[in-house]
Amino acid sequence: METFVKALAIVAMVAVVAVLVRGLVNMMRGGSGVTSNKLMQARVLLQFVALVLILIVVYMTRK
Repeated sequence: METFVKALAIVAMVAVVAVLVRGLVNMMRGGSGVTSNKLMQARVLLQFVALVLILIVVYMTRK
């Protein structure tokens, strides 16, 4: 179970980076502000999920 949660945390962190890079590319190309806002909202949500998963991993590894 611990390994599964660790893998989920890593996937969540990679997703955060991917959304961040996509947002930066959109901003550099002068893309839509609506798209930038949606990407920022998605990034914040993914960061929350990643943080919760990391805290679960820390809790599970404390013995």
